[in-house]
Amino acid sequence: MNATFFLRFKAFIIDYILIFAYLIVLFLLNIFLFPSLHNFFTGSLITAQFTGFLLVTLPVLLYFIISDSKIGGQSIGKKKIGIRVIGENGEPVSVLHITYRTILKFIPWKLSHYLVYRLIYIGDGEVPISYYLIGGIIYALIFAYILTAIFTKKKQSLYDIIAKTQVVRISSR
Repeated sequence: MNATFFLRFKAFIIDYILIFAYLIVLFLLNIFLFPSLHNFFTGSLITAQFTGFLLVTLPVLLYFIISDSKIGGQSIGKKKIGIRVIGENGEPVSVLHITYRTILKFIPWKLSHYLVYRLIYIGDGEVPISYYLIGGIIYALIFAYILTAIFTKKKQSLYDIIAKTQVVRISSR
């Protein structure tokens, strides 16, 4: 049986509590042990974004790639809720396949980072029209991801449809 949007959302909240805890630890390490790391975020825009990618985005992507693939089977949130990601034929998903799915899943998140860095950089200056377009794309993708997970027959998000995966229940919770 396919996992409902509500079950997926509950797993998402659990996983993001863990990610938030990681971000708090990273923040505290940055303040108390590595205060000079702050310079990477206040330098050039490219350096700031690359540092953010290495310290935040990449570890989060790796968490989902490893845990949702054949290697881990389920993220901690999915395990707690009793759901898992499977391939089109019901098989566990390879690392390469889940990497593709995870990249698609996190496009709005990464576009948000891209936009925030640029908005901070321009400060009170005029916002280019392209930034409004990027913001619109972010919201369109988020709504498309949510609405497809709610209304499609297999409860697949748009990124699941594209990646040919689905999230299914594995327990009777």
